[in-house]
Amino acid sequence: MKCFIISALTADGYIAKNRTHAAMWTSKEDKKRFVALTKQAGVIVMGLNTWQTLGKPLKDRLNIVYSPTPLPAIPGMESTVKDPKELLQELESRGVKEVAICGGSTIYTMFMQTGLVNKLYLTIEPILFGDGMRLFNKDLDYKLKLLSCEKTEGGTLLLDYDVESTAANF
Repeated sequence: MKCFIISALTADGYIAKNRTHAAMWTSKEDKKRFVALTKQAGVIVMGLNTWQTLGKPLKDRLNIVYSPTPLPAIPGMESTVKDPKELLQELESRGVKEVAICGGSTIYTMFMQTGLVNKLYLTIEPILFGDGMRLFNKDLDYKLKLLSCEKTEGGTLLLDYDVESTAANF
């Protein structure tokens, strides 16, 4: 199964100013890319804080939300507390071929630590926050291979990486 992380970051490395900061600060190119890649995947996984900044399920995708307590039933959304490996196995048994991990830091870190993420789609926006939430909130050690880099007219960078290995395998 293909499992990828998709995220936008400021030039100084932040994904948000705080837990309630919605991703409305990103460029139209980032939004277009996010919609295309996540609709192609068909399943998106996020944490409760990310879910709350959205306010509703993203259409044409199954939205899976990590929440310590079950969330009210909403069409197009499921809540879970499953370990990432167990969740991906269950989704695969349901015929899912691709999953997009959409934030925030805790969820990105949790999935990266499992070794199941094989791609990163990162957007670097020409914006500075100076402080905020990082992409990952724990120490990680992975080697990435840059597959493509596109620069938009507005100075946004669209980066695609393969996750090659952990540092222990270098």
